[in-house]
Amino acid sequence: MTIMNFEFKARTNDLDRLEKKLLALNPLFIGEDHQTDTYFNVPAGRLKLREGNIENALIYYERANTADAKQSDVLLYKHTPDKMLKDILVRSNGIKVVVEKKRKIFFIDNVKFHFDTIRGLGTFVEVEAIDTTGNIGIERLKKQCSEYAALFEIKDSDYIALSYSDLMLMQS
Repeated sequence: MTIMNFEFKARTNDLDRLEKKLLALNPLFIGEDHQTDTYFNVPAGRLKLREGNIENALIYYERANTADAKQSDVLLYKHTPDKMLKDILVRSNGIKVVVEKKRKIFFIDNVKFHFDTIRGLGTFVEVEAIDTTGNIGIERLKKQCSEYAALFEIKDSDYIALSYSDLMLMQS
């Protein structure tokens, strides 16, 4: 599945406050997932295998490393957990880094919200305005991100430019 996202990631020290703001809008709660994202060595973009109790997918994406909301072009392959898939990826590409996280997942229409606690990094909120059909358009996705950034009172200094994988690599 090819997906166009417009998204942001921001550091926060108060996930509970942000979650309460979102809950006031009556979002659909998908659940709390414990996810292991294994990133692989690839020549361009990022390739990760997500293993969770809710979400399991092989995800390739390209996104600029800018500290604000940005477009992300995603190829997503959802699958049932499969050890052989991971073994093939590890042998063919090698592991770049592993990111462990606890993630609460919510939706409002086409917008996905993540409240993340990342082992070794801290707490973050991610907002992904998602267009799976090509019918929403980038301008509407940008507007949705702006509206939720305002709701959460995200300051420019809160935005994170890098992926969790990049942040983990900087720690080591």
